[in-house]
Amino acid sequence: MTEQEHHKKKRFPRRKSKPRLDEEDITVVDPDVAKRAVMATALGNAMEWFDFGIYSYLAVTIGKVFFPEMTGGVQLIYAFATFAVAFIARPLGGILFGMLGDRWGRKRVLAITLILMAVSTLSIGLIPSYASIGSTATLLLLIARLVQGFSTGGEYAGAMTFIAESTPDKKRGVMASGLEVGTLIGYVAGAGLVTLLTFLLGPKGMVEWGWRIPFWIAAPLGLIGFYLRNHLEETPAFEAMEEAREENEPISIKEIFVSYWKTLVIGMVVVFFYNVVNYMVLSYMPSHLSAVLGYGETKGLLLIVIVMVIMIPIVILMGYFGDRIGAKRIVQGGLIGLIFLSLPSFWLIGNGAVGYVFLGLMMLAVFSSTFQGSMPSLLPSLFYTEVRYGALAITYNISASIFGGTTPLLVSWLINRTKDQLVPAYYLIFAGVVGMIVVTYFVKDTSGKSLRGSPPAVAGEHEIEEVLEEPEEALWWREEKDKEP
Repeated sequence: MTEQEHHKKKRFPRRKSKPRLDEEDITVVDPDVAKRAVMATALGNAMEWFDFGIYSYLAVTIGKVFFPEMTGGVQLIYAFATFAVAFIARPLGGILFGMLGDRWGRKRVLAITLILMAVSTLSIGLIPSYASIGSTATLLLLIARLVQGFSTGGEYAGAMTFIAESTPDKKRGVMASGLEVGTLIGYVAGAGLVTLLTFLLGPKGMVEWGWRIPFWIAAPLGLIGFYLRNHLEETPAFEAMEEAREENEPISIKEIFVSYWKTLVIGMVVVFFYNVVNYMVLSYMPSHLSAVLGYGETKGLLLIVIVMVIMIPIVILMGYFGDRIGAKRIVQGGLIGLIFLSLPSFWLIGNGAVGYVFLGLMMLAVFSSTFQGSMPSLLPSLFYTEVRYGALAITYNISASIFGGTTPLLVSWLINRTKDQLVPAYYLIFAGVVGMIVVTYFVKDTSGKSLRGSPPAVAGEHEIEEVLEEPEEALWWREEKDKEP
């Protein structure tokens, strides 16, 4: 027996007898505490994505400020290349903050990531333009974007982990969907502010100085978010793990890759199609409408803002239904729609009439909502509690860096080379087919069940007796663990 196998056996002993479950093992989640956890995490996430999202909506303007020697589509490519640079640092941030989150706790690390994001975003608004200091401006922009990416690497995985571990099993889907509501609110606030400033100042005023204002707002928002997160309670699942950990040391990065490589790969594919759709709809489409289809910047941004506002109740509804019929089915429904309706969506968007463009955008938004409403509960359920933050951060950020952040850049480059405005639809179809295969055959639906490695979490003491009657069902993951080689 190798040292690693011995270590694994020590950490996860075989359980061939009927699992024992006592009343004190069951976590009773205080509804008020759960709601505060969801609200504080979602609001913090909204502030993070306001900071991160405003760059997307200012991409055309930023291209003019920092890459004035380029023109047209090439200028947009360079602006999105700077957007993609942040994703180089995401895996590094994910690994560092993920491992710290599994050691120090979820709450403390989430407060750190928020402050880092606020500082780096404020810094972008203070950088002199290319006209003032030349290529040094571009270099400073790249550095600030790298810090943004580094902090985001620990943010989203940690937020998903925190909410999933702070909510009752039977309400995990609908409550975790609140995280994506925060994402949309952040995007809406960022896009709404950029739209308003563009309308008031005009394109010329935005290029001269108006583009800085959204970045300056990051500082006060960061302080508010830090206060909210710093006053959260640690998740019950992490506290239970800490009490049971005793002499066992936290799992290393090497152990995660060796022992959980299959789950990591499955998670990366799931994150792949999730991010492709997410970044296509929320980050790329404003520039597609203005730079590719020739829409006015204000008109295109306003359409996206309206679509995102409508998405908010749809996301919550998808989380609600995920708790009842399973998050896996919700995801599969979205993938089927993506495969068969992406082309019609872009045909409508390319039509030019406002009504058709709006309808095409809403079709894509509904597919995106199926994933946004279900992924915050599905992704954390793939991993065991003691590695959840670290493994999920690695999975999410490597995949997001390779496929998510590069989506606007890749699509812009392909359209520029092929002159085919339907390239985004082809990419969505490809992502949908790959996702459908992996989700159908390799993802287990755990909606309503306890998280892997955690005791059951219930919404009240009236549910305890029901859980105690079927300990095998309540601790379903022990049988899965026993089957591991």
